[in-house]
Amino acid sequence: MNPRPVRPGGSLQQSLLALGSLSVAVGLAVWQQRSLGRGRSDSVTAVERPETTFSDVAGLIEAKEELAEIVTFLRDPERFRRMGARMPRGVLLAGPPGTGKTLLARAVAGEAGVPFFAMSASQFVEVYVGVGAKRVRDLFAAARKASPAIVFIDEIDAIGRRRGDSQSHQEYEQTLNQILVELDGFQPRQAVVVIAATNRSDILDPALLRPGRFDRRVELSLPDRAERAAILRVHAQDKPLAADVDLDALAARTVGLSGADLENTLNEAALLALRRGGDEITQADLEEAVDRVIAGPSRRSRALSARERETIAVHEAGHALVAHQLASADAPRRVTILGRGQMGGATVLAPDEDRRLWTRGQFLDRLAVLLGGYAAEEHRYGEVTTGSSGDLSQASALAQAMVTTYGMGKSLRGRAFDAHGPVSEETSRAIDEEVSALVSEALELASRTIANASDRLEALVTALLAEETLDEARLAEILGPRPVRASLN
Repeated sequence: MNPRPVRPGGSLQQSLLALGSLSVAVGLAVWQQRSLGRGRSDSVTAVERPETTFSDVAGLIEAKEELAEIVTFLRDPERFRRMGARMPRGVLLAGPPGTGKTLLARAVAGEAGVPFFAMSASQFVEVYVGVGAKRVRDLFAAARKASPAIVFIDEIDAIGRRRGDSQSHQEYEQTLNQILVELDGFQPRQAVVVIAATNRSDILDPALLRPGRFDRRVELSLPDRAERAAILRVHAQDKPLAADVDLDALAARTVGLSGADLENTLNEAALLALRRGGDEITQADLEEAVDRVIAGPSRRSRALSARERETIAVHEAGHALVAHQLASADAPRRVTILGRGQMGGATVLAPDEDRRLWTRGQFLDRLAVLLGGYAAEEHRYGEVTTGSSGDLSQASALAQAMVTTYGMGKSLRGRAFDAHGPVSEETSRAIDEEVSALVSEALELASRTIANASDRLEALVTALLAEETLDEARLAEILGPRPVRASLN
């Protein structure tokens, strides 16, 4: 909406000019105040006594065991002093986003029954030099006064990156230096533990990690199948579930999702149930919720030509068929030609069991599945569309990791390379050749698999065009049993 025009007039112009002068004056006063470190946001007031306990944190068994000693220390610090034992001043919680770092820190405070002082690292820093350091001093002073207590610094990598890094600057370095000073300044009778969280521990300044500072590191990984089931049960406690809901089955097909993702999945399922007028969450709601969390809502309204719709069906059928036929590949659980986000369709895969170790053969099967859509289009039409661009990017990245990180190349077998480190021109050329050879090998495997089962490809395409979405049971009807899978390929 355009603003209403103002007619020029002497008195109004004068009023506006006067108002402008006042605004400038006020702005200058605020700037002067904040530049001297007296801004309104400098005080530390973020203190609470959490009621969260370890029982509220599903999974993370090893992490909770590691932190139980911290709880014991905060409950009875005098016992540790009598034994001459020194507890770590700092604990670093490292792991991907959504794995429960903040929740776990709050649970430590709740278990110990101590005050919890929490700030995000980004809250320390402004453009004015010295403000961040003052906030650090205020935070630690408040925690010492309330001892025993916990100081929690979230996203510490925002200020804790290596000093001298091209992305750091004076205010960040001053703030980091003040944190180091505070960690070093604890007195023996001050029972304060500093817990920091990060998903980028690789960029932290080494000074943060030396003994006497953040010398205890607790790794939080994405939950495994059993942990995902436990997390789902925790978040499902206050939700009405239909009799057909199988949380264990849902846990099996949510590989790679974090605890936060799983919580969001159950919330999305509840919203979907409300949207259709239901009073219970069904398994179908949960399945749709998983797809929404992974790829976004479906786009039924998007207009597609008959040829485009058929091409999408061929492409997704290719992914599903190759995944089904290759014994080491993750099994296809759901296939749809309904667009989601930027994708024209989607094939959802999940392993029968979680993996910690991968062989070259397993990676090769995974590459072939990524290229299954490309191979199916080429088999059916003799050419490919732009719909494979994302698959090709993922395949190239995986092949690159196989060669440079896992030493699974042929001419470079047993060698690993720093992703950001310098390599010779000859080595760079050898890496490119190895990556290209792996992608070509995987594409040949995908093409051969589709050619040998072309009748099943056509059956899948026909079913997708008619039904739009195929679940695991329907896929089994069309494709039959999967090959027997060996534990290591």
